[in-house]
Amino acid sequence: MNSDFRIICSRISQYFTRRKDTEYYLQVVNDLYDQTYNFFINIRPRNQRMHSIPLHTVKNYRLEYLEQLINKITEQYHFSIVYDGFVGLRWPNRQELIQKRRHKDE
Repeated sequence: MNSDFRIICSRISQYFTRRKDTEYYLQVVNDLYDQTYNFFINIRPRNQRMHSIPLHTVKNYRLEYLEQLINKITEQYHFSIVYDGFVGLRWPNRQELIQKRRHKDE
């Protein structure tokens, strides 16, 4: 987990420039076909298009591992996180739904 965490955090710090009037948030996508989790940082300056930048692909396809990784990332960075492809799944430790409903582009 430490290598995935270090890679993701180093890439977040590379793209998180704290510009004025800019929205930053993370997106985690469950890739059912490759059985991986893909991390993206989405950057949207005011009155401009959103840029989605891939950060890392986590190949350890276990929800327990993903939950620990997300917890470590949110300790360091307090971004909003959007989940795609997790409809109906629950976090193993917290037993909360990960994604309540499908997004319109899913």
